[in-house]
Parts: sequence; structure tokens; C-alpha cells
Amino acid sequence: MEFPSTVRELDFGVRQDMATGADGFQGMPGRVMSGSVPAGYAVLVAKPSDAHPARGPARGGISLRTPLEAVPGIGRAMAEKLRALGLTNVGRLIAHLPMRHEKLEAESEIVQLVPDRIGSARGEVANTRLVRRGRSRFEAVIVDGTDRLDAVWFNQPYLGDKIRPGMRVRLQGMCKRYGPGVQMVNPRYEVLPPAGGVGGAGKGVAVGASDPPPRDESLRPVYPASESCGSRVVERAVAKVLLQASALIEDHLDEAFRLARGLPALGEAYRLIHAPGTFDEATRARRRLAYDEFLLLQLGVQMKRAHLRANLRAPALRWSDAIDRRVRARFPFTLTPAQNKVVGEMVADLTRSVPANRLIQGDVGSGKTAVALYAMLLAVASGHQAALMAPTEVVARQHAESISAALAGSSVRVELLTGSVASPERERIHADLAGGAIDLVVGTHALLTSSVAFRSLAVAVIDEQHRFGVHQRAALRSKSSGESAVPHVLVMTATPIPRTLALTLFGDLDISTITGLPPGRSPVRTTVVPLADRRALYERLAPRLAGEDRAFVVVPAIDQGDRPADTGRPNDVVDVRTVLEELAQGPWKGLRIAAIHGRMPAASIARVVDRFRSGDLDAIVATTIVEVGVDIPDASIVIIENADRFGLAQLHQIRGRVGRGSRPSECYLVADPATDEGARRLGVMESTTDGFVLAERDFEIRGPGEVIGTRQSGIAPFKVADLMADRDLLAMARRDAMAWIAASPTLSRPEEKPVRRRLMKAHGHSLGLADVG
Repeated sequence: MEFPSTVRELDFGVRQDMATGADGFQGMPGRVMSGSVPAGYAVLVAKPSDAHPARGPARGGISLRTPLEAVPGIGRAMAEKLRALGLTNVGRLIAHLPMRHEKLEAESEIVQLVPDRIGSARGEVANTRLVRRGRSRFEAVIVDGTDRLDAVWFNQPYLGDKIRPGMRVRLQGMCKRYGPGVQMVNPRYEVLPPAGGVGGAGKGVAVGASDPPPRDESLRPVYPASESCGSRVVERAVAKVLLQASALIEDHLDEAFRLARGLPALGEAYRLIHAPGTFDEATRARRRLAYDEFLLLQLGVQMKRAHLRANLRAPALRWSDAIDRRVRARFPFTLTPAQNKVVGEMVADLTRSVPANRLIQGDVGSGKTAVALYAMLLAVASGHQAALMAPTEVVARQHAESISAALAGSSVRVELLTGSVASPERERIHADLAGGAIDLVVGTHALLTSSVAFRSLAVAVIDEQHRFGVHQRAALRSKSSGESAVPHVLVMTATPIPRTLALTLFGDLDISTITGLPPGRSPVRTTVVPLADRRALYERLAPRLAGEDRAFVVVPAIDQGDRPADTGRPNDVVDVRTVLEELAQGPWKGLRIAAIHGRMPAASIARVVDRFRSGDLDAIVATTIVEVGVDIPDASIVIIENADRFGLAQLHQIRGRVGRGSRPSECYLVADPATDEGARRLGVMESTTDGFVLAERDFEIRGPGEVIGTRQSGIAPFKVADLMADRDLLAMARRDAMAWIAASPTLSRPEEKPVRRRLMKAHGHSLGLADVG
């Protein structure tokens, strides 16, 4: 194992942004700041023998709810400091996990320090000086009667007020040869009590009478802390309660289960995470806590899945060769083999009364909407209704227009319901949905309002799954009539999801994947353009736009007031209005250009998009409002300004606005990347057009939180587990959860009370488990 140059440490990456309840139980996400509760794996439950935890110590000891000021050795002053971190009782304190562990070297005499190795020694400060020329440095000379140690700290002039001649200190750091002796650069230091004479303390180390004893090699936990309550304060408080408190923690996994998976008891895991003797012990503790996080989430999604399949019923739709031919006749193209495969998987779902709950993922332009339309037409052919919910009015309107065109001349009635529909028209649509006169409705969040009801909703399709949370899916599912009758639900995404993340976030869904592109579409050629070549790019493209080509120009901000404060580059044009004016008066003068952005009324956006689609515009300058679903088959050029400011998934979505017709298409990424990460993203974009490859690379570069917007999923972020590093644990937890729920679908056995209680506290709300069991 490699260690940083001055302090060896094991970093657990514990993410400290989860608030806890009064007794240390996990709650909803909270901000990390003084006064919030930055807990780690914070679901502590006292053992049944701790009968009255709220009333103080049990059988002469402490309980998990004992106030910290009542704990011997902590006292009121320390408790007040801990309160600033939200640590008010023993349970909350134990739930406050270390971020990492530092290795503290065993102390030696100064004469025994070895160059090029980390060492630790104590002594008296003989002399100090502060040098302010150039890069400031603070120097100190430490002596212990055996030799002299020189210490230097760069850019820390304030140490002159903290380390003064005559003080006793203990230092740890990398030792370097310095003249005839040894020097430490930027060492860690600890001020020791004033010497009351020098006494022997073993190991030959000079120790003051009131000094702490010489330190053996050990690991020190480093906690999330604040200026008023440092990590050492938390460490000392934890040490006062750890042995008693860890023995009170009830384990929701029995011994046989734990032994089969090589997991320590939960109480032991908390003891080892706070006070490991070795890095192996710390790793063992972390593995148990990470496994528990995965297991609780997987139990939740499997419980939800089992409840849906066992207790709810959806209409079993009719399917026959004749219905299949009639549906396919409505498509102006032949479905690809990949689309046919997914259609087969859907039909197997839809013809049963067990509600379908399927995620359909496919690359940009892979033909997901056609597959969804097939499912919706099966509902209509069976005498039921269907709904498609889109993330924006622009996309909803586009879906409604394309579906209406495909169904022209049929008896299927299609309507559009969005927030901008006028009141009389909206009331008419509501009445016709409830009466069954409308067969297929396309809409936005307006479909979720309480005034919307269906006579017989059989298929509900949600476009761009990551834009909606689990509660939106549940709200749309509730629109069907009957207490236990629900529609089949299909959710679509053009943001390919890495398998690890899909299993984690969407484990209650069956997953279908459409690979490849429909015939006639070709990959988009992608080129990174430095800012110095930006104007030349626009000038070179102008003659093509004066001909038959059409272009999107996508920028990250609407106007100068929205520009990021850290731009710092003179030619960094980042807003719609500036780019529109620059192009109209410069390289694209005489071309027909318009702008769209999110502050425009929906009707105005629709008019611009219609003009662009019909050929009345040569180019549009837009924000990322065009990222999802805008379909302009004749557009063949997209220019993305400040491309390094976007994530890979978003860049790929924007690139997907072109290449939707037969014309060769190009994507230009205009940027001078300011970071290595930005340069890596653009390099990946140049190297592949495969959205699934991009999703995996984005997952590796940025992690899961940004790839799919886990905040939108509503699922609390993991505090200990790491989706990249702990894939084996995730797979094990998923297998275990599936087997557990198969044997006990609602976790209602008496011995399962602890795990059910912890599951509900951790994920009951986010997964909508209130009605399960």
C-alpha cells in the first residue's frame, strides 16, 4: 500500500452529507456545514436489552441515547463543541464515521530518525524564525538531548504564534538529510504539556514528567469536523464511549449469514472503523458497512418489485399476428432487429396481468419512441388507453405531432396535454380522458395533476427516465381505475446507463436495450476546435448554411448575467445573446438565425422550432433546452460552445440532435479545456459515438452522482459504499436481497424487525415503500 509523503492514510471516501434523527438513525440528505449532522452509516439501533434508551444509562452504563454531557470524561464543554456538528448523544457520535485513517509512526529519539522514511519524535523547541522573503517559511529547531531536528513549514507564517521556544512538541513527517542532521518539511505537530523535569519513560525517549507516554505505531481516525470542533475532539469523545456503545448495537444479520460472507458483526464493524489496530481491520469494517448500504437499497427495490408483481394487476393486452401487422403498418419504416427484440420482450410483459415495469434504454436516435408507440397501440387495440409523459413541452409537442402523423386516417384519437393548454381546452381533455373518448394522450407533468383521470389506462410511457423520480412514476401508475389496477409502465432513456448503476438505481425495473441505429443513419463526425480557430470555423461553415445544411449552436448560458464567474478567458463566449449578435453581424451575416432558451414562452419556442424544421431558418442558437428530443432530420451541424463545461452524457445528447437523417453530419466541440478532466471528456467524444461506451467512461471519470443525476432518482447517496470500487459487494448484496425477498416478501417475520426498520428509515420514502406490507 502506498502512502502520502508525510502521513500514511487510508481514505474511505466517507461522504458526510446525510442528516440523522435524534438517536442516530439515518434521515434525509442535508447540507454539510456547521450545525448539520454529517453522519456516515448512521442507522444505529439499540439491542432489546437496552430497555429504556431515552432515559439514560442501562444497567449502570450508557445507552445510545445518552446525552454526551452525561458521559463521564466528556463533560459540558466538550459536549457543546460536539453539538456544533450535530452530535448530541452517544448514537449520533458513534454514527459519525471517520473520513480516513492516518498511520502514526512509533516515536523514537531524534538521533534514531532515518532519512527518506516517515518518523516521529518529541523534544523542546530551542529556536524559531520566520523568513518572509519569497515563499514564506517558518523554521524551528527541536532538541531532545540526543540530537537536533530541523523543521520547516512553508506558507504557514501563523505558526510563529503557535510554536515558540521553550515549548515541547511531538512531530511526525518525512525525514530528509539536512547537513549533518535530519529535517522534516511541513510535519504534523502536537504541542505537549510543559515539562516538569525529564523522566525516563522507556524506549530511551526524553519525556517530560507531565508528557503523554511515548506513542507506539497506531492508526488515528480523521473525522469530518469544523473550526470550533476539530477531529481530535471527536476522536477523544468517541474513545470515551466506543466499547460500551458498540456492544449495544443490534445486528440485523445473524451469525451464520455473516460468517458465510466474511463479514464482522455490526457492533464490531463500528468499533473497528473508529479504532482499527491495522489497515486490514479498517478495511474489514468498511466492507461490512458498505455491504449494509448496498443490501438495504437492494432489499428495498426487490421488495417494491415483489409487491408490484404480487399485489397489483394490469390489463392483459391482446396480441395476434393480425394486430402485429396492423401496428407495424403504421410505421413508415421496418423495425430493426434490435427493436424487434425489445418489442418481443415488451409483448411478453404486456400480455400478462402482472404489471410491466420495464426500462427501455437506447442510444440517441436508436428508435425507442417507435417501440413505445407499438406498446401504446397494443393498449388501444385491446380497448384501453395509453399515455406518454415527456420532460418538456417542446418534446411532448413533437411526440404528439409525430404520433398523429403516423396514425393519420385511423380511428385512434390523440391529444396533447401540457401546462400551456388553455383552461377550456384543458377541461375538455380532462373530461374526454375520464370518459374514454381519448385513446392516446401525450403530455408533460400536467398528466400528474389530481384533475387528470383515465377510464382505463393500460400503458404509461415515461420519456427520459432520469428527468423523473420514483414518485412521478408512482403518480402516473395511480391514474388507472380500480384499487389494485395499474397500467403497464415503460420508461425510456437516451442516456445509456452503466450496468452497475442501472442495477443500483433501477433494480425494480426489467431492462431492455436497443443497440445500433436505424437504417439510413450514419455516425456523426466529431472534432475538437480550440478557441483560436473558433471564428475560422464559423466562416468555413457559412457557405454550407447558405446552401442546404442547417446548424445548431449550443451554449451554456442565456445572457451575460448567467456566465460562470470563473470564465477568466477573453474569448470565452458563453451566452445565447452574445453569440447570436456576434454571428448575425459577423461570419453568418445574411443567414437566417434565431434563438431559443428556457426563459421563452413555450409557444415562442415551438414557433422557432417549427420554422427551423420547415427550412425557414438556417441555424438556431440555443441553450441545452435542445438536449432532449428535438428532432430536426435535416440538421447536419452542431457546434457546442465551451464544450468542456458539459458532461459526457450531456455532450452526447446534444450531438444526437444531428445525424437523424441521411445527410452526413458533424459535431464541433469548441473549447480550450481548463482541466485534465475536461480534456479527457472531449477526447472521449472525439474517439467514439457509442453512447454505451461513453456512459462507462463518464462513470469512470465523474462517478455515479453526475452520470445519471442520482438526486433525481430520490435515492439517498451512499455514505461508505463506492459503486466503482465495490462492484463485487453490490453484486453480492443484490443476490442476497433477491433471495431474502423471495423467502420473505415484506420482511414481516419477528426476527426481521431490525432490518425492516433500518430499510424504512433509509429508503422507505425514496422508494415509495409505505404501502408495502
